[in-house]
Amino acid sequence: MSDTAAPPRPNPADATAPPSATRSARARGHRAGPRIALTILFLVNLVVVLVETLHTGDNHSAPGRLLAGYAVAWALFAAAVWSVRKVPARAATVLVLVGSAAVALAGLTAQPRTSNDMYRYAWDGRVQAAGISPYAYPPAAPQLAHLRDDWLFPPQQDCKGWGITHTPDRDCVRINRPTVPTIYPPVAEGWYLAVDALSPPDSRHKPLQVGGAVLALGTTFALLRVLSRRGDPQRAPARAALWAWCPAVTLEAVNNAHIDTLGVLCVVLALGTATAGFRRGAWLGAAIAVKILPVLALPGALSGHRGPARVLRVVAAVAGTVALVYLPHVVASGAGVLGYLPGYLHEEGYESGDVHRFALLRLVLPDAAAGAAAAALLVLIGLYVWWRGDPARPWRGALLLTGAALLLFSPNYPWYSLLVVALVALDGRWEWLTVTLAGSALYLGGPLLPGFPLQACAYGVAALVIAIAAFRRHATQGCVVQPRAPRRAAP
Repeated sequence: MSDTAAPPRPNPADATAPPSATRSARARGHRAGPRIALTILFLVNLVVVLVETLHTGDNHSAPGRLLAGYAVAWALFAAAVWSVRKVPARAATVLVLVGSAAVALAGLTAQPRTSNDMYRYAWDGRVQAAGISPYAYPPAAPQLAHLRDDWLFPPQQDCKGWGITHTPDRDCVRINRPTVPTIYPPVAEGWYLAVDALSPPDSRHKPLQVGGAVLALGTTFALLRVLSRRGDPQRAPARAALWAWCPAVTLEAVNNAHIDTLGVLCVVLALGTATAGFRRGAWLGAAIAVKILPVLALPGALSGHRGPARVLRVVAAVAGTVALVYLPHVVASGAGVLGYLPGYLHEEGYESGDVHRFALLRLVLPDAAAGAAAAALLVLIGLYVWWRGDPARPWRGALLLTGAALLLFSPNYPWYSLLVVALVALDGRWEWLTVTLAGSALYLGGPLLPGFPLQACAYGVAALVIAIAAFRRHATQGCVVQPRAPRRAAP
Protein backbone atom coordinates (compact mmCIF):
# COMPACT_ATOMS: atom_id res chain seq x y z
CA MET A 1 0.00 0.00 0.00
CA SER A 2 1.34 3.44 -0.92
CA ASP A 3 1.88 6.02 1.84
CA THR A 4 0.89 8.86 -0.51
CA ALA A 5 -2.48 10.31 0.43
CA ALA A 6 -5.09 10.29 -2.28
CA PRO A 7 -6.17 13.72 -3.50
CA PRO A 8 -9.57 14.85 -2.17
CA ARG A 9 -12.45 14.04 -4.42
CA PRO A 10 -14.36 17.03 -5.80
CA ASN A 11 -17.79 17.60 -4.38
CA PRO A 12 -20.38 17.04 -7.13
CA ALA A 13 -22.57 19.68 -5.60
CA ASP A 14 -19.75 22.23 -5.92
CA ALA A 15 -19.23 21.33 -9.54
CA THR A 16 -22.88 21.63 -10.52
CA ALA A 17 -23.95 24.58 -8.34
CA PRO A 18 -23.92 28.01 -10.00
CA PRO A 19 -21.09 30.25 -8.75
CA SER A 20 -23.54 32.69 -7.15
CA ALA A 21 -21.45 32.98 -3.99
CA THR A 22 -18.39 33.96 -6.02
CA ARG A 23 -20.34 36.49 -8.05
CA SER A 24 -21.88 37.91 -4.87
CA ALA A 25 -18.48 38.29 -3.25
CA ARG A 26 -17.09 40.03 -6.33
CA ALA A 27 -20.11 42.33 -6.42
CA ARG A 28 -19.65 43.23 -2.78
CA GLY A 29 -16.00 43.94 -3.48
CA HIS A 30 -16.87 46.26 -6.36
CA ARG A 31 -19.45 48.08 -4.22
CA ALA A 32 -17.15 48.36 -1.22
CA GLY A 33 -14.74 50.80 -2.87
CA PRO A 34 -17.20 53.67 -3.38
CA ARG A 35 -18.77 53.05 0.02
CA ILE A 36 -15.35 53.19 1.73
CA ALA A 37 -14.55 56.42 -0.11
CA LEU A 38 -17.91 57.89 0.90
CA THR A 39 -17.34 56.95 4.54
CA ILE A 40 -13.88 58.54 4.50
CA LEU A 41 -15.35 61.69 2.98
CA PHE A 42 -17.93 61.93 5.77
CA LEU A 43 -15.28 61.31 8.43
CA VAL A 44 -12.90 63.95 7.06
CA ASN A 45 -15.68 66.52 7.00
CA LEU A 46 -16.75 65.48 10.50
CA VAL A 47 -13.25 66.06 11.88
CA VAL A 48 -12.95 69.41 10.09
CA VAL A 49 -16.31 70.60 11.45
CA LEU A 50 -15.42 69.47 14.98
CA VAL A 51 -12.10 71.35 14.89
CA GLU A 52 -13.72 74.50 13.52
CA THR A 53 -16.52 74.28 16.10
CA LEU A 54 -14.07 74.02 18.98
CA HIS A 55 -12.32 77.17 17.73
CA THR A 56 -15.45 79.31 17.41
CA GLY A 57 -15.53 80.18 21.11
CA ASP A 58 -16.91 78.90 24.38
CA ASN A 59 -20.42 78.31 25.66
CA HIS A 60 -20.58 81.83 27.15
CA SER A 61 -19.23 83.90 24.28
CA ALA A 62 -20.56 81.90 21.32
CA PRO A 63 -23.25 79.37 22.37
CA GLY A 64 -25.16 79.79 19.10
CA ARG A 65 -22.14 79.07 16.92
CA LEU A 66 -21.19 76.10 19.06
CA LEU A 67 -24.71 74.73 18.83
CA ALA A 68 -24.83 75.18 15.04
CA GLY A 69 -21.44 73.51 14.53
CA TYR A 70 -22.44 70.71 16.86
CA ALA A 71 -25.63 70.11 14.85
CA VAL A 72 -23.65 69.86 11.58
CA ALA A 73 -21.21 67.46 13.25
CA TRP A 74 -24.07 65.22 14.39
CA ALA A 75 -25.48 65.15 10.85
CA LEU A 76 -22.10 64.11 9.42
CA PHE A 77 -21.74 61.52 12.18
CA ALA A 78 -25.10 59.98 11.28
CA ALA A 79 -24.14 59.92 7.59
CA ALA A 80 -20.79 58.23 8.32
CA VAL A 81 -22.41 55.54 10.47
CA TRP A 82 -25.03 54.92 7.78
CA SER A 83 -22.32 54.62 5.13
CA VAL A 84 -20.04 52.24 7.03
CA ARG A 85 -22.81 49.68 7.48
CA LYS A 86 -22.26 48.35 3.93
CA VAL A 87 -18.47 48.23 4.17
CA PRO A 88 -16.91 44.76 4.66
CA ALA A 89 -16.12 44.02 8.28
CA ARG A 90 -12.32 44.12 8.03
CA ALA A 91 -12.20 47.43 6.18
CA ALA A 92 -14.93 48.85 8.43
CA THR A 93 -12.92 47.94 11.53
CA VAL A 94 -9.92 49.86 10.19
CA LEU A 95 -12.15 52.83 9.43
CA VAL A 96 -13.64 52.75 12.91
CA LEU A 97 -10.22 52.71 14.60
CA VAL A 98 -8.69 55.40 12.37
CA GLY A 99 -11.84 57.52 12.64
CA SER A 100 -11.90 57.11 16.40
CA ALA A 101 -8.32 58.38 16.63
CA ALA A 102 -9.09 61.33 14.32
CA VAL A 103 -12.23 62.29 16.23
CA ALA A 104 -10.29 62.12 19.50
CA LEU A 105 -7.44 64.21 18.10
CA ALA A 106 -9.94 66.87 17.08
CA GLY A 107 -10.76 67.34 20.76
CA LEU A 108 -7.09 68.05 21.52
CA THR A 109 -6.89 71.06 19.23
CA ALA A 110 -8.38 73.55 21.71
CA GLN A 111 -8.59 74.16 25.43
CA PRO A 112 -11.86 73.21 27.17
CA ARG A 113 -14.77 74.97 25.53
CA THR A 114 -17.92 74.20 27.52
CA SER A 115 -16.90 72.94 30.98
CA ASN A 116 -14.25 73.86 33.53
CA ASP A 117 -14.50 70.61 35.52
CA MET A 118 -11.07 69.63 34.22
CA TYR A 119 -9.40 72.31 36.33
CA ARG A 120 -10.77 70.68 39.49
CA TYR A 121 -9.35 67.36 38.26
CA ALA A 122 -5.91 68.93 37.83
CA TRP A 123 -6.09 70.52 41.27
CA ASP A 124 -7.15 67.30 42.99
CA GLY A 125 -4.25 65.46 41.35
CA ARG A 126 -1.81 68.14 42.53
CA VAL A 127 -3.15 68.03 46.08
CA GLN A 128 -2.78 64.25 46.26
CA ALA A 129 0.73 64.41 44.82
CA ALA A 130 1.60 66.67 47.77
CA GLY A 131 0.43 63.94 50.17
CA ILE A 132 -2.83 65.66 51.18
CA SER A 133 -6.27 64.08 51.02
CA PRO A 134 -8.41 65.70 48.29
CA TYR A 135 -11.36 65.63 50.71
CA ALA A 136 -9.56 67.55 53.46
CA TYR A 137 -9.67 71.15 52.21
CA PRO A 138 -11.38 73.18 49.48
CA PRO A 139 -9.13 74.84 46.87
CA ALA A 140 -9.50 78.26 48.50
CA ALA A 141 -8.24 77.01 51.88
CA PRO A 142 -5.08 78.77 53.11
CA GLN A 143 -3.58 75.37 53.98
CA LEU A 144 -3.22 74.73 50.23
CA ALA A 145 -1.91 78.16 49.24
CA HIS A 146 1.61 76.78 48.63
CA LEU A 147 0.22 74.57 45.81
CA ARG A 148 -1.17 77.44 43.75
CA ASP A 149 0.30 78.53 40.42
CA ASP A 150 -0.48 81.15 37.77
CA TRP A 151 -2.43 78.65 35.66
CA LEU A 152 -5.13 77.59 38.12
CA PHE A 153 -4.88 80.82 40.17
CA PRO A 154 -4.13 83.57 37.62
CA PRO A 155 -2.73 86.91 38.83
CA GLN A 156 -5.07 89.88 39.00
CA GLN A 157 -3.89 91.34 35.70
CA ASP A 158 -4.95 88.11 33.94
CA CYS A 159 -8.20 87.75 35.86
CA LYS A 160 -10.48 87.71 32.86
CA GLY A 161 -11.83 85.28 30.32
CA TRP A 162 -13.98 82.20 30.27
CA GLY A 163 -14.26 79.97 33.34
CA ILE A 164 -12.53 82.31 35.82
CA THR A 165 -14.18 82.98 39.17
CA HIS A 166 -13.06 84.37 42.55
CA THR A 167 -12.36 83.06 46.02
CA PRO A 168 -13.82 84.84 49.09
CA ASP A 169 -10.49 86.69 49.31
CA ARG A 170 -11.01 87.96 45.74
CA ASP A 171 -8.23 85.80 44.36
CA CYS A 172 -8.73 84.66 40.75
CA VAL A 173 -9.25 80.94 40.19
CA ARG A 174 -10.20 78.69 37.28
CA ILE A 175 -11.62 75.97 39.54
CA ASN A 176 -15.40 75.96 39.90
CA ARG A 177 -16.84 76.06 43.43
CA PRO A 178 -13.45 76.88 45.01
CA THR A 179 -14.91 77.16 48.52
CA VAL A 180 -16.19 73.57 48.77
CA PRO A 181 -14.30 70.25 48.86
CA THR A 182 -14.21 67.87 45.95
CA ILE A 183 -17.19 65.69 45.02
CA TYR A 184 -15.41 62.92 43.11
CA PRO A 185 -15.14 59.30 44.35
CA PRO A 186 -11.79 57.55 44.98
CA VAL A 187 -11.22 55.82 41.61
CA ALA A 188 -11.68 59.18 39.88
CA GLU A 189 -9.21 60.71 42.33
CA GLY A 190 -6.76 57.91 41.55
CA TRP A 191 -6.99 58.80 37.86
CA TYR A 192 -6.26 62.46 38.62
CA LEU A 193 -3.21 61.46 40.66
CA ALA A 194 -1.94 59.16 37.91
CA VAL A 195 -2.31 61.87 35.25
CA ASP A 196 -0.52 64.39 37.49
CA ALA A 197 2.33 61.95 38.10
CA LEU A 198 2.80 61.37 34.36
CA SER A 199 2.43 65.01 33.31
CA PRO A 200 5.45 67.10 32.23
CA PRO A 201 5.92 70.39 34.09
CA ASP A 202 3.71 73.28 32.95
CA SER A 203 1.71 71.02 30.61
CA ARG A 204 -1.55 72.48 31.96
CA HIS A 205 -4.73 71.01 30.46
CA LYS A 206 -3.19 68.78 27.78
CA PRO A 207 -2.40 65.69 29.91
CA LEU A 208 -6.01 65.37 31.05
CA GLN A 209 -7.22 65.78 27.47
CA VAL A 210 -4.75 63.17 26.26
CA GLY A 211 -5.95 60.90 29.06
CA GLY A 212 -9.52 61.41 27.87
CA ALA A 213 -8.47 60.49 24.33
CA VAL A 214 -6.77 57.32 25.62
CA LEU A 215 -9.91 56.33 27.51
CA ALA A 216 -12.11 57.03 24.48
CA LEU A 217 -9.91 54.90 22.22
CA GLY A 218 -9.76 52.17 24.85
CA THR A 219 -13.55 52.11 24.93
CA THR A 220 -13.61 51.77 21.12
CA PHE A 221 -11.28 48.77 21.30
CA ALA A 222 -13.39 47.20 24.07
CA LEU A 223 -16.59 47.70 22.08
CA LEU A 224 -15.10 46.14 18.95
CA ARG A 225 -13.96 43.11 20.92
CA VAL A 226 -17.25 42.64 22.72
CA LEU A 227 -19.37 43.09 19.61
CA SER A 228 -17.26 40.80 17.44
CA ARG A 229 -17.23 38.01 20.01
CA ARG A 230 -20.76 38.28 21.38
CA GLY A 231 -22.69 39.61 18.41
CA ASP A 232 -22.65 39.75 14.63
CA PRO A 233 -19.05 40.33 13.44
CA GLN A 234 -20.31 42.01 10.27
CA ARG A 235 -22.31 44.58 12.23
CA ALA A 236 -19.74 45.06 14.99
CA PRO A 237 -17.79 47.95 13.37
CA ALA A 238 -20.92 49.99 12.58
CA ARG A 239 -22.13 49.52 16.16
CA ALA A 240 -18.76 50.54 17.61
CA ALA A 241 -18.78 53.62 15.37
CA LEU A 242 -21.78 54.90 17.32
CA TRP A 243 -19.32 55.57 20.13
CA ALA A 244 -16.05 56.00 18.23
CA TRP A 245 -17.25 58.80 15.93
CA CYS A 246 -19.84 60.44 18.17
CA PRO A 247 -19.34 64.23 18.49
CA ALA A 248 -20.17 63.95 22.19
CA VAL A 249 -16.99 61.91 22.64
CA THR A 250 -14.91 64.66 21.03
CA LEU A 251 -16.46 67.44 23.09
CA GLU A 252 -17.06 65.79 26.46
CA ALA A 253 -14.63 62.87 26.71
CA VAL A 254 -11.59 64.55 25.12
CA ASN A 255 -11.91 68.34 24.91
CA ASN A 256 -13.52 68.69 28.35
CA ALA A 257 -11.82 65.47 29.58
CA HIS A 258 -14.80 64.47 31.70
CA ILE A 259 -14.02 61.65 34.09
CA ASP A 260 -17.27 59.93 33.07
CA THR A 261 -15.30 58.26 30.26
CA LEU A 262 -13.34 56.15 32.76
CA GLY A 263 -16.62 54.92 34.25
CA VAL A 264 -17.94 54.17 30.76
CA LEU A 265 -14.93 51.97 29.99
CA CYS A 266 -15.41 50.07 33.26
CA VAL A 267 -19.10 49.47 32.49
CA VAL A 268 -18.31 48.16 29.00
CA LEU A 269 -15.77 45.75 30.48
CA ALA A 270 -18.23 44.71 33.18
CA LEU A 271 -21.13 43.95 30.84
CA GLY A 272 -19.21 42.80 27.80
CA THR A 273 -16.19 40.81 28.95
CA ALA A 274 -17.26 39.36 32.29
CA THR A 275 -19.97 36.92 33.32
CA ALA A 276 -22.44 37.58 36.13
CA GLY A 277 -20.05 36.93 38.99
CA PHE A 278 -17.31 38.55 41.05
CA ARG A 279 -15.42 39.96 38.08
CA ARG A 280 -18.48 41.72 36.65
CA GLY A 281 -19.28 43.10 40.09
CA ALA A 282 -15.72 44.33 40.56
CA TRP A 283 -15.70 46.21 37.25
CA LEU A 284 -19.09 47.69 37.97
CA GLY A 285 -17.99 48.70 41.48
CA ALA A 286 -14.97 50.45 39.99
CA ALA A 287 -17.28 52.34 37.60
CA ILE A 288 -19.49 53.46 40.51
CA ALA A 289 -16.37 54.61 42.36
CA VAL A 290 -15.57 56.83 39.36
CA LYS A 291 -18.97 58.48 39.30
CA ILE A 292 -22.20 57.35 40.93
CA LEU A 293 -24.28 57.24 37.73
CA PRO A 294 -23.11 53.73 36.62
CA VAL A 295 -25.05 52.26 39.55
CA LEU A 296 -27.96 52.34 37.11
CA ALA A 297 -26.25 49.53 35.16
CA LEU A 298 -26.53 47.13 38.12
CA PRO A 299 -30.00 45.74 37.25
CA GLY A 300 -28.78 45.21 33.69
CA ALA A 301 -25.75 43.33 35.01
CA LEU A 302 -28.19 41.02 36.84
CA SER A 303 -30.55 40.62 33.84
CA GLY A 304 -32.32 37.27 33.95
CA HIS A 305 -30.26 35.97 36.88
CA ARG A 306 -32.80 35.18 39.58
CA GLY A 307 -30.71 32.71 41.55
CA PRO A 308 -29.76 34.23 44.91
CA ALA A 309 -26.19 32.91 44.79
CA ARG A 310 -25.33 34.63 41.52
CA VAL A 311 -27.08 37.85 42.49
CA LEU A 312 -25.27 37.86 45.81
CA ARG A 313 -21.88 37.39 44.13
CA VAL A 314 -22.37 40.39 41.85
CA VAL A 315 -23.82 42.66 44.55
CA ALA A 316 -21.15 41.63 47.07
CA ALA A 317 -18.41 42.31 44.53
CA VAL A 318 -19.86 45.75 43.75
CA ALA A 319 -20.20 46.68 47.41
CA GLY A 320 -16.81 45.22 48.31
CA THR A 321 -15.00 47.10 45.54
CA VAL A 322 -16.60 50.41 46.48
CA ALA A 323 -15.84 49.85 50.17
CA LEU A 324 -12.26 48.84 49.45
CA VAL A 325 -11.40 51.96 47.46
CA TYR A 326 -13.17 54.24 49.94
CA LEU A 327 -11.57 52.72 53.06
CA PRO A 328 -8.23 54.62 53.02
CA HIS A 329 -10.02 57.93 52.47
CA VAL A 330 -12.57 57.21 55.22
CA VAL A 331 -9.69 56.54 57.60
CA ALA A 332 -8.04 59.82 56.60
CA SER A 333 -11.08 62.10 56.25
CA GLY A 334 -14.05 60.39 57.91
CA ALA A 335 -17.41 61.60 56.63
CA GLY A 336 -15.56 64.22 54.61
CA VAL A 337 -15.23 61.67 51.78
CA LEU A 338 -18.74 62.69 50.72
CA GLY A 339 -17.26 66.06 49.82
CA TYR A 340 -19.73 68.44 48.26
CA LEU A 341 -22.22 65.72 47.23
CA PRO A 342 -25.09 66.80 49.54
CA GLY A 343 -24.66 70.44 48.54
CA TYR A 344 -24.44 69.47 44.86
CA LEU A 345 -27.75 67.59 45.00
CA HIS A 346 -29.38 70.65 46.54
CA GLU A 347 -27.74 73.01 44.07
CA GLU A 348 -28.75 70.95 41.03
CA GLY A 349 -32.39 70.69 42.07
CA TYR A 350 -32.76 67.03 43.05
CA GLU A 351 -34.57 67.70 46.31
CA SER A 352 -38.29 67.19 46.76
CA GLY A 353 -40.36 70.13 45.58
CA ASP A 354 -37.58 71.65 43.49
CA VAL A 355 -38.49 72.62 39.95
CA HIS A 356 -35.05 72.45 38.32
CA ARG A 357 -35.45 68.80 37.37
CA PHE A 358 -38.13 66.26 36.33
CA ALA A 359 -39.26 68.43 33.41
CA LEU A 360 -41.43 65.76 31.76
CA LEU A 361 -43.07 64.60 34.99
CA ARG A 362 -43.86 68.17 35.99
CA LEU A 363 -46.04 68.44 32.90
CA VAL A 364 -48.55 66.07 34.51
CA LEU A 365 -47.67 66.08 38.23
CA PRO A 366 -47.28 68.71 40.97
CA ASP A 367 -43.70 69.80 41.56
CA ALA A 368 -43.64 68.25 45.04
CA ALA A 369 -44.58 64.81 43.65
CA ALA A 370 -42.23 64.74 40.67
CA GLY A 371 -39.15 63.50 42.54
CA ALA A 372 -40.99 60.68 44.30
CA ALA A 373 -42.66 59.63 41.03
CA ALA A 374 -39.30 59.55 39.23
CA ALA A 375 -37.77 57.38 41.97
CA ALA A 376 -40.75 54.98 41.90
CA LEU A 377 -40.59 54.64 38.12
CA LEU A 378 -36.87 53.90 38.22
CA VAL A 379 -37.41 51.19 40.85
CA LEU A 380 -40.10 49.57 38.71
CA ILE A 381 -37.97 49.70 35.57
CA GLY A 382 -35.00 48.29 37.49
CA LEU A 383 -37.07 45.36 38.77
CA TYR A 384 -38.36 44.70 35.26
CA VAL A 385 -34.83 44.75 33.84
CA TRP A 386 -33.57 42.36 36.50
CA TRP A 387 -36.48 39.92 36.26
CA ARG A 388 -37.17 39.97 32.51
CA GLY A 389 -33.87 41.11 31.02
CA ASP A 390 -31.80 39.14 28.55
CA PRO A 391 -28.74 37.64 30.28
CA ALA A 392 -26.99 37.39 26.91
CA ARG A 393 -27.42 41.15 26.41
CA PRO A 394 -27.05 42.76 29.84
CA TRP A 395 -26.35 46.12 28.19
CA ARG A 396 -29.94 46.27 26.88
CA GLY A 397 -31.43 46.54 30.35
CA ALA A 398 -28.66 48.91 31.42
CA LEU A 399 -29.49 51.17 28.47
CA LEU A 400 -33.20 51.12 29.27
CA LEU A 401 -32.73 52.10 32.92
CA THR A 402 -29.94 54.65 32.35
CA GLY A 403 -31.72 56.31 29.45
CA ALA A 404 -35.01 56.39 31.34
CA ALA A 405 -33.29 57.98 34.34
CA LEU A 406 -31.90 60.78 32.18
CA LEU A 407 -35.31 61.34 30.59
CA LEU A 408 -36.97 61.52 34.01
CA PHE A 409 -34.35 63.70 35.71
CA SER A 410 -33.69 65.80 32.57
CA PRO A 411 -30.19 67.11 33.44
CA ASN A 412 -28.65 69.90 31.41
CA TYR A 413 -25.17 68.35 31.45
CA PRO A 414 -24.61 66.36 28.23
CA TRP A 415 -21.57 64.51 29.60
CA TYR A 416 -23.88 62.55 31.88
CA SER A 417 -25.07 60.67 28.79
CA LEU A 418 -21.65 59.39 27.69
CA LEU A 419 -22.64 56.11 29.31
CA VAL A 420 -25.78 56.04 27.16
CA VAL A 421 -23.67 56.51 24.01
CA ALA A 422 -21.55 53.43 24.85
CA LEU A 423 -24.62 51.34 25.72
CA VAL A 424 -26.21 52.39 22.42
CA ALA A 425 -23.10 51.12 20.65
CA LEU A 426 -23.46 47.77 22.41
CA ASP A 427 -27.17 47.42 21.73
CA GLY A 428 -27.58 49.26 18.43
CA ARG A 429 -30.70 51.18 19.49
CA TRP A 430 -29.65 54.50 18.01
CA GLU A 431 -32.80 56.34 19.13
CA TRP A 432 -31.43 56.68 22.65
CA LEU A 433 -28.77 59.04 21.31
CA THR A 434 -31.49 61.68 21.32
CA VAL A 435 -31.01 61.84 25.10
CA THR A 436 -27.47 63.11 24.48
CA LEU A 437 -28.77 65.59 21.93
CA ALA A 438 -31.39 66.82 24.39
CA GLY A 439 -28.76 67.50 27.05
CA SER A 440 -26.54 69.33 24.57
CA ALA A 441 -29.41 71.43 23.24
CA LEU A 442 -30.38 72.39 26.78
CA TYR A 443 -26.82 73.17 27.88
CA LEU A 444 -25.87 75.27 24.84
CA GLY A 445 -29.26 76.58 23.82
CA GLY A 446 -30.60 77.58 27.23
CA PRO A 447 -28.88 81.01 27.27
CA LEU A 448 -30.22 81.72 23.78
CA LEU A 449 -33.88 81.14 24.69
CA PRO A 450 -34.54 82.65 28.12
CA GLY A 451 -38.04 81.92 29.31
CA PHE A 452 -38.65 79.20 26.73
CA PRO A 453 -39.43 75.72 28.22
CA LEU A 454 -36.44 74.19 26.45
CA GLN A 455 -35.88 71.52 29.09
CA ALA A 456 -39.31 69.94 28.63
CA CYS A 457 -39.22 70.37 24.84
CA ALA A 458 -35.77 68.85 24.36
CA TYR A 459 -36.37 65.81 26.53
CA GLY A 460 -39.97 65.54 25.30
CA VAL A 461 -38.78 65.23 21.69
CA ALA A 462 -36.20 62.63 22.79
CA ALA A 463 -38.89 60.61 24.58
CA LEU A 464 -41.16 60.81 21.54
CA VAL A 465 -38.43 59.59 19.16
CA ILE A 466 -37.58 56.71 21.50
CA ALA A 467 -41.26 55.70 21.80
CA ILE A 468 -41.82 55.80 18.03
CA ALA A 469 -38.69 53.78 17.32
CA ALA A 470 -39.66 51.19 19.95
CA PHE A 471 -43.17 50.90 18.49
CA ARG A 472 -41.87 50.49 14.94
CA ARG A 473 -39.34 47.87 16.01
CA HIS A 474 -42.00 45.93 17.91
CA ALA A 475 -44.41 46.15 14.99
CA THR A 476 -41.76 45.02 12.50
CA GLN A 477 -40.75 42.05 14.63
CA GLY A 478 -44.39 41.12 15.19
CA CYS A 479 -45.11 41.13 11.46
CA VAL A 480 -42.30 38.75 10.56
CA VAL A 481 -43.83 35.58 9.13
CA GLN A 482 -41.94 32.37 9.80
CA PRO A 483 -41.27 30.51 6.52
CA ARG A 484 -42.98 27.18 6.12
CA ALA A 485 -41.02 24.02 5.69
CA PRO A 486 -40.78 23.05 2.01
CA ARG A 487 -43.02 20.20 0.88
CA ARG A 488 -41.45 16.98 -0.16
CA ALA A 489 -41.61 16.19 -3.84
CA ALA A 490 -44.14 13.52 -4.74
CA PRO A 491 -42.58 10.17 -5.58
